[in-house]
Amino acid sequence: MSWWGKVIGGAFGFVLVGPLGAVLGAAIGHSFDKGLKGLEDITGIGADQERIQAAFFTATFSIMGQVAKADGRVSETELQVARQIMAKMQLSEDQKKAAINLFNQGKAPDFDYAPIIEQFRHECRRRTNLLRMFMEIQLATALADNELHPEEQRLLLNIAEMLGFRRRQFEQILAMVAAQKRFTDYGGFASSREHEHEAIEQAYLILGMQAKSSDAEIKKAYRKLMSQHHPDKLVSKGLPEEMMKIATEKTREIKEAYELIKRHRATTSGG
Repeated sequence: MSWWGKVIGGAFGFVLVGPLGAVLGAAIGHSFDKGLKGLEDITGIGADQERIQAAFFTATFSIMGQVAKADGRVSETELQVARQIMAKMQLSEDQKKAAINLFNQGKAPDFDYAPIIEQFRHECRRRTNLLRMFMEIQLATALADNELHPEEQRLLLNIAEMLGFRRRQFEQILAMVAAQKRFTDYGGFASSREHEHEAIEQAYLILGMQAKSSDAEIKKAYRKLMSQHHPDKLVSKGLPEEMMKIATEKTREIKEAYELIKRHRATTSGG
């Protein structure tokens, strides 16, 4: 039975308590604070993959609502991004309803995100790539309207630091996500000559490289990013299976950026 099936089916042996459990319970109309056989202590060491998947799903959509509201209003574009993520995940009707309810909780004025992030980090432990994927999804939401409002940036930086990322790491992830959006807007690998220069610039930023970087450095950066975003590896760490398509799309974008750089270098070097 999947993590979602266990939540709905009442197999509470892994289900979250604490702040994440309260938010998830409110979203699906369950109470997870009784009969959990010792799971009341969320600092225990028994977090398993399905429990992490439930935590990721809960934190993703509730924090997405908080991020969308950070600049004072939830734009239609931000709502569209949330819907697109749900569509990519091919959620069931019950899952979609829960995701929307989580999003609405997150954008409520009295929503306290700090305990959610604190428990989410605890559940994920040292699964850094999983935490990175979470941050990339949140940054993509904030950048949906093509600008990062100061309040959104302040909130996201605080969340990143709570998850254990240094400011420099946050800025690198932000640069990558912003470049991915622009790269896609320019047409990516299939870019026309009109936007090819801009697409190449964004391709370097996606890999965290510069035009002066060596071929070896670029190849190393590419392989590292592909490993960090590998769908099967992320699912094995606790990414909900429903989010595998998002990870797959990330690897496709990284590969397209790398291929564009290689093609450009081969052309300009006369190779």
